[in-house]
Order: sequence, then structure tokens, then C-alpha cells
Amino acid sequence: MRKEITFDRFIRWTGTGLLIIAVLLLVNYLSGVLLPFFVAWLIAYLIYPIVQFIENKMHIHVRAISIIITMLLLVCIIGGVIYLIIPPMIEQFDKLGGVITRWVHETTHNNNITALISRWIEDNQTQLKKIFNSKDFSDAVKTAMPNVFAFVGQTANIIISIIASLITLLYMFFILLDYEYLTTNWIRIFPTKNRPFWQELMQDVKRELNNYIRGQGTVALCMGIMFCIGFTIMDFPMAIGLGILIGILDLVPYLHTFALIPTAFLAMLKAADTGQNFWVIFGMALGLFVVIQIITDMIITPKIMGKAMGLNPAILLLSLSIWGALLGFIGLIIALPLTTLLIAYWQRYVTKEHKKEETVINIESEE
Repeated sequence: MRKEITFDRFIRWTGTGLLIIAVLLLVNYLSGVLLPFFVAWLIAYLIYPIVQFIENKMHIHVRAISIIITMLLLVCIIGGVIYLIIPPMIEQFDKLGGVITRWVHETTHNNNITALISRWIEDNQTQLKKIFNSKDFSDAVKTAMPNVFAFVGQTANIIISIIASLITLLYMFFILLDYEYLTTNWIRIFPTKNRPFWQELMQDVKRELNNYIRGQGTVALCMGIMFCIGFTIMDFPMAIGLGILIGILDLVPYLHTFALIPTAFLAMLKAADTGQNFWVIFGMALGLFVVIQIITDMIITPKIMGKAMGLNPAILLLSLSIWGALLGFIGLIIALPLTTLLIAYWQRYVTKEHKKEETVINIESEE
């Protein structure tokens, strides 16, 4: 039976909508303050299973020690990844410097480029003086100088923000220290009569989030391994490091396509170093991207994610775009939980899919 929309219900819905808008505006206004807190919650959520594993398997019953061991383990892993990526990258930049130096030397020797530049300046001396003495040039310089100082100031602010964001580690430490208490007692912020609603809803969110994170992490791992093997067979520069980078980027679906930029750069280096055609090398790398993407989309993703995961990558990308536009970087962090929350609410209380599934399971168990 359809519920009648009364004036009282309309007022409550309107008030709820206005409250949600006010909360979003407040979060956007306080984004600089809240960002370390949300980042800390995200990291704590991701590494909490590791903390639990260390506590249970290593029989360390002091939570603070388990957290410190987990953080040291993560530092070692991140350090290992950096070690695999940074030194080869420095080596490639050294090669690039050598290639540029050789090219400049050959060009200068063969074409006498210095003499050509000097002759061009002499031929266009009158026009150059007019440009430098013109009012437009002076106005451009006057306009550009404040921008330069503003850029320097912004850079200093960024450095200060990075240093200040170290407080994220403190947030994360204290969140993990009382993780169970925080995750089980947050429900008390709601009235008693509304707690079962939020409890059921958050159980759905937790289940879907865990499924998605595990599934997408496995997909990213498989993709990273395939790229490492493919680039190694091609004898591509920084094969392992580039494969690891692509795997990390694929933790967000299709973000690994941005790796085409360093791929093109490395293809150019290989072409300059070996004398091979750049387009042939880059074309082979692009073909590898296409082949692995097809294998991932047609075989790996359906097998791993399955129909049990209700969050399609397209929906995730759309949610990242919307929440990122609304709340900036904080929106990117909370996009997945909020989208999962909305989907879980829709499935449980609008389409009633969970009740249908429970009914089917009960019927099958009785049979």
C-alpha cells in the first residue's frame, strides 16, 4: 500500500534534505582540516586486517605494538616498490641526458646552430627591440611577476601542508588503537528506534566494500603481473617498475591508462638509445595495453568480481567524478563508501532485493 504524503512527512523530508546539503557545504568548507582525518580513516580501514593478523598469528596482545609493526611493514613494502621504480628511472634520465648531449653536439657540429641563431638575432634586431620596448611587453612582465611570487607562495603553502599532514599518522594510530570500539559504538549517535535501520544498512555497506576492495585489488595485481611479463619480453625500459606502477594505478579502474604517458617517454628513450623506430616501439607497447585490457575485461574481472559485486566500474568512475566535483579530494576518498551506502539503501529498502534473496535461501534450505 502506497503511503500518503502528509504535510508532516513533507516537512521531515525537506528538513533532511536541507540538513544533508548543509553537511556537504560544511565538509567542503572544512576540507583542509578534515582531509587528514578522512585519509587516516581510509588507511586505518585498509590496514586493520593486517593489524589483526599480526595480533592473532604473532600473539602480540598490545595493540600499539601491532600497529607499529604494521606501519614498519608498510614502510618496507613502499620502500621496496620505490627501490624498484626510482633507480631505474634515474638511470633512464641519465640516458636521456646523454642522448640530448650527443644530439646537441652533433647538431652544433654539423649545422653550426650557434651561428644560425646569432645570424637570426642580427637580422631581426630591430623587431626584437620594438617587442622588448613595447607597452604590451612591459604590461606582460608586470602581470607575470605577481603571479610568479604567488606561485612561490603557493609552493611554500603546499610544503607546509605536507608537513602538517603528518598528523594523519597520529589520527590513524589512535583510530586503530580503538578501532573496534569506534566501529561498534558509532551507532549511538542515532536515536534508539533508528539504530536497527542504520545497523543493517552499514552491514550491507561493509560487505560490499570488502568484496569490492578485495576484488579490485586482485584484478590490479593480475594486471600488474601481466604488464611486468609483457614489458620484460619486449625488453622495454623499466619493465618491472612500469608494471608495478600500472598495477597500483589500476586500484582505481582504468586509471592505469595514464601510464601511457611514461610509456611514450620510455619508448622515446629506447628509440634514441637503440636507433629503432619510435612508432614501432610505442605501437608494440600500445598493443600490449590493448591485449591486457581485453584479457582483464573479458576474463579476469568477470571471474574475480562476479555478479555478487554490485558496484560496476562505470558507476565507480561516475561517483568519483561527482563527489570529487562536490567536495574536492575529500570527495574522492569518501566516494566509494557513500556510493555503496546509497546502493545498499536502494537494494534493501526500495527494490527489496535482500529480502527476496533471504526468502529464496530459506526456501532452498527447507527443501
